[in-house]
Amino acid sequence: MTDHLDRLAEDDLRLDYNGWLFWREAGPEAQDRQRARQQDLRVRTGAVIDETAFVSDLAMVAPDTFRIGARSYIAAHAYVTGDVTFGDDCTVNVFTVVRGRVHLGAGVRIGAHTSILGFNHSMDPELPVYRQPVTEKGIVIGDDVWVGSNVVILDGVSVGSHAVVAAGAVVTKDVADWAIVAGNPARVVRDRRIPKGTSPSAARFDALADRLATFADRARAEADAVVERSWESSGAAPDGTLSGRWVDAPGAAPARRPHADAVEISMLLTGRPPVQLDRDEHIRRLRFGQDPATGLTPEVDETGRHTATATSYESGDEQYHVLSLGYALDVLGSRLEHPVRAVAAMSPDDVLAFCETRPWHEQGWSAGAAIDSLGTALLWNLRYGETDPTGTRRSVDALIGWLTTHASRTTGLWSQARLSDGLLQPVNGFYRASRGTFAQFGVPIPYPERVIDEAFEQVADPRHFGPGRTTACNMLDVAHPFWLAVRQTAHRRDEIREFAAAALDQALVQWVPDAGFPFRFAPSSGPTAVDQVPGFKGTEMWLSTVWYLADLAGVSESLGYRPTGVHRPEPAWDLARGVPAV
Repeated sequence: MTDHLDRLAEDDLRLDYNGWLFWREAGPEAQDRQRARQQDLRVRTGAVIDETAFVSDLAMVAPDTFRIGARSYIAAHAYVTGDVTFGDDCTVNVFTVVRGRVHLGAGVRIGAHTSILGFNHSMDPELPVYRQPVTEKGIVIGDDVWVGSNVVILDGVSVGSHAVVAAGAVVTKDVADWAIVAGNPARVVRDRRIPKGTSPSAARFDALADRLATFADRARAEADAVVERSWESSGAAPDGTLSGRWVDAPGAAPARRPHADAVEISMLLTGRPPVQLDRDEHIRRLRFGQDPATGLTPEVDETGRHTATATSYESGDEQYHVLSLGYALDVLGSRLEHPVRAVAAMSPDDVLAFCETRPWHEQGWSAGAAIDSLGTALLWNLRYGETDPTGTRRSVDALIGWLTTHASRTTGLWSQARLSDGLLQPVNGFYRASRGTFAQFGVPIPYPERVIDEAFEQVADPRHFGPGRTTACNMLDVAHPFWLAVRQTAHRRDEIREFAAAALDQALVQWVPDAGFPFRFAPSSGPTAVDQVPGFKGTEMWLSTVWYLADLAGVSESLGYRPTGVHRPEPAWDLARGVPAV
């Protein structure tokens, strides 16, 4: 204690508060004490600490795992716990809190009194706050990032390289590369590469952010009306009771997907299930009819009642129900009642054979859809843990391995263009296959630059984009590949941002009051087909597509929502750790 007080008197605390000066100005004894401090951390926590780093004696540093790079420092009164990685030239200034799973790249400068919290507490209404279990998604901050003083960054957020987070901001959503964000919740102010007030483009994106915020407020206000519009109060549920059901749009045929879409829309916009049923009844109905032997759920008949279960994993309806019903249950905090045993019974060799026998040459979209469903079935089997986890993990490796080695080096896709419809099948098939595999398991896609080029070829095809032609599928199926690819490459990034802004200009005006989005844009003369009037399928897909386009444009924070179901941007399973990613 005496030695410690003597030290405080000796340097008057100055170097503890100004860590960048330490190795230049500290005397030999102070330097020896710092080396001892670092060695103690190495011994106690297995820390990896560069010899040029500095960790103040007055900082509370008690990590589970810890890595700090060259010339980085932690100043007095900082509080650092959890699984923490700091790259080179990072600064953690006085009274800053860094806790949970947090990764900083190189050159991240953090102002005083900031909190970076890579964990959170659950919100189970059955438990008091102090008993809520901890969840941990983690925070990733890229290279060359300036985080101002009194900032709060919440769990699950990624901050892109070269971004600036203004003082006092509360960051609840991802921040794009080069973005300057400010406010509570933080919203994009401008692109850091564009000087303030010097570019018409900057004003355009500011205006777009305002339009998105207005749109999202309207969608939230009308969400209950959108869901009520397609509720048939006396229709037959899958169990045969005349207790109400959802259809895609008024007058549409019964199906299983509309209930899942209703849940996804309501949870996304309001944070609660549709009010027509209580949560337990939503879960019961979404689970109803799943065959325990195969884990497959069949379509309903023309009256809305449950039909016979398919015995093989080849039906499109049963395959898509793995996604739609599974993710609707997931956003409700529940799960399918049974594992997908039809997939659990497949060996890695069976998975490879399944990939090989898809109709890639004739029907790339159909082939990709089957892969999407297979990947999602493997996800649920891993998450539920009721099947052989080692065998399931090997099947995941086989699936992603086959896709990686069979992607075209020229296009990045798994199938080729056709004279009849160009790149429609290959690009849409890429979206479906990559969504259920690379995106869902957080694995980089092969050849991202080529994927971007092919997606631009697709959006230039007038057969698939324009009045009366643009559909939610076609737009999502280029927006999502763009979104995956720009996380790996800067290739044509400015063009992608401009495309996203233009696509949003076209999409936002398609919202119909109290009804939602049509699946297909109507021509200027008005709707001429069923899919050009609002329905659940169009609304659910366009709400997610709008988010992806907004994120590509760097203004998604303005929406105040983020997809959490089928179209979630985050991985659902951490392959490296073998645990759910959330």
